[in-house]
Amino acid sequence: MYDDFYRLSARPFQLTPDPDFYFESATHKKALSYLGYGLAQGEGFIVITGEVGAGKSTLAAHLLASIDRAQLTAAQIVTSKLDGQELVHMAARAFGLDVAGHDKAAALARIEAFLHDEARAGRRCLLVVDEAQNLSVEALEELRMLSNFQLGAHPLLQILLLGQPEFRTLLQQSPRLEQLRQRVIATHHLAPMEPEEVGPYVEHRLVRAGWNGNPAFEPRFFADLARASGGVPRRVNQILSRVLLAGALEQASRIEAGLLHAVLDDMASDSAVSVESTPVPAAAPSAMPEAASSQALGLMADTFHGEGQGQAKPEGDGSRTTRHDFDLAAIEAAMASRDEQIAELQQAVIEVAEMRAAHGDEAAAAQADGTARTEALEAALSDAAARIGVLEHRLAEQEQAIRHVLTMLIEWFETDRPKRAA
Repeated sequence: MYDDFYRLSARPFQLTPDPDFYFESATHKKALSYLGYGLAQGEGFIVITGEVGAGKSTLAAHLLASIDRAQLTAAQIVTSKLDGQELVHMAARAFGLDVAGHDKAAALARIEAFLHDEARAGRRCLLVVDEAQNLSVEALEELRMLSNFQLGAHPLLQILLLGQPEFRTLLQQSPRLEQLRQRVIATHHLAPMEPEEVGPYVEHRLVRAGWNGNPAFEPRFFADLARASGGVPRRVNQILSRVLLAGALEQASRIEAGLLHAVLDDMASDSAVSVESTPVPAAAPSAMPEAASSQALGLMADTFHGEGQGQAKPEGDGSRTTRHDFDLAAIEAAMASRDEQIAELQQAVIEVAEMRAAHGDEAAAAQADGTARTEALEAALSDAAARIGVLEHRLAEQEQAIRHVLTMLIEWFETDRPKRAA
C-alpha cells in the first residue's frame, strides 16, 4: 500500500527474511567472519544465536545465496518439535532424497550414500538447521551422529545451528550434550544493532526498494526509532511498516518524529487489547466510532474489496464467499444520530440545572413542596448522568473494537499471506 504511494519497487520492511535486503551491521559482519572460519575448517558445528528478530534467518539466507554451489552443497530445515527419527527424515528430504516409509535406518543409509557421492564429486555438504531451540536433546544427538559420516579421514557433513538464546543456554549447560559441545568449532551471538546503525539500515533497505528520497526523514527520527526498537531489525521493520503506512495515508513527503511517536502509541494500545477480550461487532454501523475517519475507512474498504464496496470475495475453491461491507454513509449517519442523542442529554442536564436554580426560592418558602421537587430534579439529573455514562462506556468499547479491526486490516495489507477474512 505505502510502496505504491512512495513509488517503491518492493516492500522494504517485510518481516520475512530476504537476502536481497541483507544489511551488514557490526554484529552481522562478525557473525560472517565466524561462519567463514567455520566453513574453512570443513567439519563440526557452527552455532549462531540471537534474540527473536535479530536477523539469524536473514544471515543464513544471505549465506546460502552467496556460496559457490560447485564447491558446497547446502540444504536448510526449519525445525518444530521433532524427535530424532523425524529429524533424520527431514534432513534427507532437505537434500532432495526420497526415503520411503519411516525407516530411520534406510534414511541414514540414503544420507550416507548421498554424502559419499558428493565428496567424490568434489563437493562438501552443509546442513543449516534454523529454530534449533525447538530440538530435543535426542534430536541434537542425531545431528551429532550425522556429523560422524566420513570418507577416509575427511568429514562429509558440516552443520550450522541457528537458535534463540535458550538454545545457547541448553548447549552450554546440558551434561548430555558434552560430545556435541566438543564438536562446536565456531559460535557467535547476534547482538542488536548499534543506535548509529539504525539510520543506515533503514536507508539501505529503502534504496534496495528503489527509494529516491521520498519520503525524507527528520534528523531526530532515527535516534528515536533506535530507542523504540532497541536496534532489533525485525522491530525496526515492524515499526517502519506502520510509520510509512501512516505517512501514505496522510500523504506526507517528510516523516517527522511526531508521526513515529503517534504510531508507537497506537502499537502500544493495540498490544494491550487481547484478540479474545473484545468480540468484533458484526456489521453494526453503530460500532464505528467517530475517531475512525471516513477517509481512512474508505481507503481501506476500497483496497480490501478491490472492485468496490460490498462485493463478495471468494475463498478456497470459490464455493464459499465472505462479505466485507463498509457502508460509509450508514456509518456517518449513525455517528450523527449518536451525536444528536448526546446533545439532547446534555441539554436535558442544563435544563434540569436551570429549573433547580429557578425553584430554589420557592423551595425555601414551601419546604415540603420544594423538597419533593428537588428530589425529583435530582433523580432526573442522576438518571441523565447515568445515561451519559452508559453512552460513554459504549463509545469506549466501540473505539477499542474498531481500533482492533483497523489493526487487523493493516496487518492484512502488509503481509503476502493468502487472503482470508480478517
